[in-house]
Amino acid sequence: MKVELKKRISAFSRLGEHLKYIGNDTSTEVLDINNMYFKKLLNVVSDSYLHNGWFLEENVRHMLFSLGKSMDKVSLEKWVSEYQDGLDDDKQPKTVAVVMAGNVPAVGFHDWLSVLMSGNRVLAKLSSDDNKLIPAISELLISIEPEFKSFISFTDGKLSGFDAVIATGSGNTSRYFDYYFGKYKNIIRRNRNGIAVLNGKETTEDFERLADDVFMYFGLGCRNISKLFVPENYDFTPMLDVFSKRTEINLNHKYFNNYEYNKAIYLVNSRQHLDTGNILLVEDNAYASPVSVLYHEQYSDLKSLNRKLKFDEDSIQCIVSGEFQINGKLPFGQSQQPKLLDYADGVDTMEFLIGID
Repeated sequence: MKVELKKRISAFSRLGEHLKYIGNDTSTEVLDINNMYFKKLLNVVSDSYLHNGWFLEENVRHMLFSLGKSMDKVSLEKWVSEYQDGLDDDKQPKTVAVVMAGNVPAVGFHDWLSVLMSGNRVLAKLSSDDNKLIPAISELLISIEPEFKSFISFTDGKLSGFDAVIATGSGNTSRYFDYYFGKYKNIIRRNRNGIAVLNGKETTEDFERLADDVFMYFGLGCRNISKLFVPENYDFTPMLDVFSKRTEINLNHKYFNNYEYNKAIYLVNSRQHLDTGNILLVEDNAYASPVSVLYHEQYSDLKSLNRKLKFDEDSIQCIVSGEFQINGKLPFGQSQQPKLLDYADGVDTMEFLIGID
């Protein structure tokens, strides 16, 4: 049994409308607001904080809205048109195991979507930190297009009976993945981080949007900005003034405990830092900063910086900047709104999936 490409596009477009609605876009049209699976997903969203203290309902709704917005019919058709020759309805589906992370809500959604849109079956192994959202979204999708029922399965145990694997984890777990999945066709993802390049010409609006890139999901996502590159003698004051107003983030005890812990460490060790009352700015050459900490590093000229970023590209997930000379940059505020073609780690997931034989 197969789900024709036309049906896949239609079903995911309708799913996108539902996700946008959940994300508080009540102007959109949903298939059936009384659909029991739609109601179930709403309940999962409302209860998300009870299951995972990092998953504020507001953040979960933001994520679902972003996912839904990316799946309008025009965007889906444009996406699959890039792979038209490989998305043949006559091709026999393969089973792809997807090992999902749980750092931000529904972080494995794009892999799940890509497997199904490619015409393959998904066998998902969920993180215990996020094992409610994707199953609830799956049930809603099946209610929209029942033919997907035989294409989606989940497992809590050992993965078996698959043809290829996509696994996302940390640098440590990636070595485990390499060992266990090395004999299969695979995509194995490691730690990456978002960065921002500032030039001293930023406006208050730029900093407001940058604050979204930094604080959204408490900075736990690979697309969150964890490091700034700034010119020599950069004046942080305007940015700190904007950041300091995001006081609501301290209401989450998990985040605030991290902030107080890191602040104490820096004070005890007499390490120079800037403190807004809700985030700590520290000069450091690393890319991955602790929760509640934002690293910064100086650059002398943009040409040299572009070379450095190219050399370090395996550590970088995305770049936001208002500087036109920075290669591959996104506008401020866009790090958490990836498009369908914005693949994690720069690896073309769809190309990989249609190439499984």
